[in-house]
Amino acid sequence: MPLLDTTLDHLRALVACDTRNPPREIGTGGIFDVIRAALPDFRVEVTDHGAGAVSCLAVRGAPKILFNVHLDTVPDSPHWSADPHVLRVDGERAIGLGACDIKGAAAALLAAAAATRGDAAFLFTTDEEANDARCIAAFLARKLPFETVIVAEPTMAEAVLAHRGISSVLMRFAGRAGHASGRQDPAASALHQAMRWGARALDHVESLAHARFGGLTGLRFNIGRVEGGIKANMIAPSAELRFGFRPLPSMDIDDLLATFAGLAEPAAAEFTETFRGPSLPAGDIAGAEEKRLAARDAADALGLPIGNAVDFWTEASLFSQGGYTTFVYGPGDIAQAHTADEWVALDQLDRYAHSVVRILERTA
Repeated sequence: MPLLDTTLDHLRALVACDTRNPPREIGTGGIFDVIRAALPDFRVEVTDHGAGAVSCLAVRGAPKILFNVHLDTVPDSPHWSADPHVLRVDGERAIGLGACDIKGAAAALLAAAAATRGDAAFLFTTDEEANDARCIAAFLARKLPFETVIVAEPTMAEAVLAHRGISSVLMRFAGRAGHASGRQDPAASALHQAMRWGARALDHVESLAHARFGGLTGLRFNIGRVEGGIKANMIAPSAELRFGFRPLPSMDIDDLLATFAGLAEPAAAEFTETFRGPSLPAGDIAGAEEKRLAARDAADALGLPIGNAVDFWTEASLFSQGGYTTFVYGPGDIAQAHTADEWVALDQLDRYAHSVVRILERTA
């Protein structure tokens, strides 16, 4: 059977498994039963890390390369035109929840494993969409002797060596309630504090527009939510603001957080980082560039085309931070991820599956 047909058979079975995250109701059966059945000659170790975070490490022989792919998906939206858990092949597209992000890659790995007999290692996880990397944290704690980690995300079957980090922050501002008709102290309104902070923060982001690393420029920044106050003629006694930024690999997240916190006048009542993901490669500017070059050499040695750096975040940065030479490589276009009627092109699946076969045969 052609490799693409086998890949689609596996993808049909994987898409049929409900791994939406949230609600984080993923156990050790279901999709992992599918994987166990597809990898009969592998040593398969399934671990429940709690809160819907389940990992599966499947190893055959003594490989030096680890492929990682997450199996959880975002929830489906009401705009799907058919059942999102039933794979549809329409022309040159495979349509289904997670087909692009990133069960298509998982299906191709299973197909490639069946088509080869050499050493291979796959790490499947289910907590990537939760911003709660329990699976990879547990893997990194074991310090297993892999030389290279290839993380599957939609990169149009090109090796991506660098991407931005990510930090999300909750801020709270405290003011003093009162009638809005009188002259106000600048600090009286919590909402005014938040807006003044936002203007200063945006100015600071603009000042970094010319910073560069690996084809990426500037700092990505977004104020995603502002909430507070009671009504138009009352001074707002409290306000809550949530913002996020995506730094270049050369930028220090702690320094940026300190700068953003210092822009609040008076100081914010609360300033809490709620999520952090390092950049790829992880490290200071000298260390990051050294790791980027090592990843480039690894991709070149495997005969993979090198793509541009990307703005979106992946868990590849966690492996890089853990000391592994790491790059991102997977089928599909990120523009199709998280969309209604999510799809991946059949030629992308075919190209990726054949490249995995070549890698497994080359490293056998």
